[in-house]
Amino acid sequence: MSALDSSPESSTGAVPPPEHLQEYGPPESPPLETLISHLVAAKRSLSSINHVWRANEIVTAARSTLEESVVVSARTRFLRSGLNNQLRLLYNVRAEVEEISLRGRSEFAGALKSLDAADARLRKTIGLLRETIVHASFRPEGEEPKSLHDFVDERGVEELHTSLRSSIDRTNAAQAELESSNSAFDDELQAIKKALGTYRAATKLASSRSSLSSSGSQSGSSSNLPSLSSTPSMVHFLETHAQEMANLLQSLVRHFDLCVTAIKHTEGGGAAAKSITGDMPAGVISGRGGSNSEGELNANLNAPLDPVSDSEYQQMVNVIINDAAEAEDVVMEIQDRIGEMETVIENLLTQRESCAAVYNATKDVFAHLSSLASTRLPGYIAQAHAFTGVWNEEHGRIKGGLADLSDLNSLYDGFLEAYDGLIIEVTRRKHVRHRVEKILRETRHKLDALYEEDVNARETFRVEQGDYLPSDIWPGLSREPMRIEFRRISGGPLKGVLQDAPNRSPEPGEGEREGEQHAHSHEIMSSNHGEVIPDLPKPLVEQALARLKSRHALGREEVPG
Repeated sequence: MSALDSSPESSTGAVPPPEHLQEYGPPESPPLETLISHLVAAKRSLSSINHVWRANEIVTAARSTLEESVVVSARTRFLRSGLNNQLRLLYNVRAEVEEISLRGRSEFAGALKSLDAADARLRKTIGLLRETIVHASFRPEGEEPKSLHDFVDERGVEELHTSLRSSIDRTNAAQAELESSNSAFDDELQAIKKALGTYRAATKLASSRSSLSSSGSQSGSSSNLPSLSSTPSMVHFLETHAQEMANLLQSLVRHFDLCVTAIKHTEGGGAAAKSITGDMPAGVISGRGGSNSEGELNANLNAPLDPVSDSEYQQMVNVIINDAAEAEDVVMEIQDRIGEMETVIENLLTQRESCAAVYNATKDVFAHLSSLASTRLPGYIAQAHAFTGVWNEEHGRIKGGLADLSDLNSLYDGFLEAYDGLIIEVTRRKHVRHRVEKILRETRHKLDALYEEDVNARETFRVEQGDYLPSDIWPGLSREPMRIEFRRISGGPLKGVLQDAPNRSPEPGEGEREGEQHAHSHEIMSSNHGEVIPDLPKPLVEQALARLKSRHALGREEVPG
């Protein structure tokens, strides 16, 4: 349109120039009612000043929002710059603590398994000692039956078990404390994960809102409203719209001013103009509609009329009629522009809220991390070190106890094997005794035969030669041959065995007899003294021999290569 164009060059003045008026048709004088209706419509259009006020508020809010968003985004970037490194460090610490716990639990379980196996072997061996009854022939007559276990002092085993239980209990307590500490650590991590979830949700929501904003349009053309980087252009967009709306309102004020001027120059219109303009929209007179609105409007409402010619009046009326048709379009354009501005400011406020939400979520995560790192995290790390110290100390004791269990088992198992060996040794000695007895019997028979032969030969010699020999020529001439007696002497200690090892006292004269035996080894004197070898039943010997063979076969299988 012409008079309502927003540009100053095409705006309608109080009285249009003559060359402009030549564009319209022949002069017509519309009735006063028509001019009054145009004035009323022009006055009604001036209510668009509310939209201009709102546009000014929106621009102010947009600038403030931009400042707040920039500050909040800078703070968020500052917090996030170290957040990832802190999270990575925190999870590395948790992984190290968990590794300590898992390694300690695995080593402890392995040690317990070895202890259980060693203890089971020891208890099995002790059970065999209880089951193995010492044969009565080994013990004094009338004594109650005894097992091999009766010869074992188990106080060492009990003391070893007590020591191992103490180590196990202390390790269990340290492990329980570490598990409790790790559980509290995990609770801390869950709180941080929850805060991170809020942070991610806020970031995702901000991203989605930014995407929705960027798909909108501005002033009929596609103009992206993406993230904070586009906010300055959005503010500039609002400022441009506000300026355009002020210009459009100014053109409406000029149209209203022209209507007032025309009515005042119409006969009978002065009173009507004064009545209509008496309740102008608030703010129009104060100049809020534009920089020139106040002066122009006040001048036309209160200043005395300048005389105009009929042709000038007709030209003025023609402009009013022509612009009146376009005034409504100007009002609609102002409404459209304020609608777009409302959409843009809503997007800006939404972005500000999103930035604030992301900042608050980031600050919450950072607060969790700072609180954890400064107060509780050193305790979790110290608990892991404490468990490591306890476990290293008790692990050494458990290993020593395991070796002691193995040694005790070897000792008791050796006792079992030695008892079986004792049975075999008794059998061997019995066999040797039988061989000795056989030799003695054979020797006795030969000696007796020699004795009889010697006696007979001496008697024959005496009968044949005795009468010719004087009796004092040799005192032994008429004596019988010597006789040999076998004498059993109890054996003394074996070489390398202490003299007090046998639980007996030497018999009177035993030393002299041994010396006599060595001095006169050709004499064997008889005696009833000798060692007593137990008489063991054959099944007992066979069982002992079978157990010894089984042990030796098992030992060969365990030797590598």
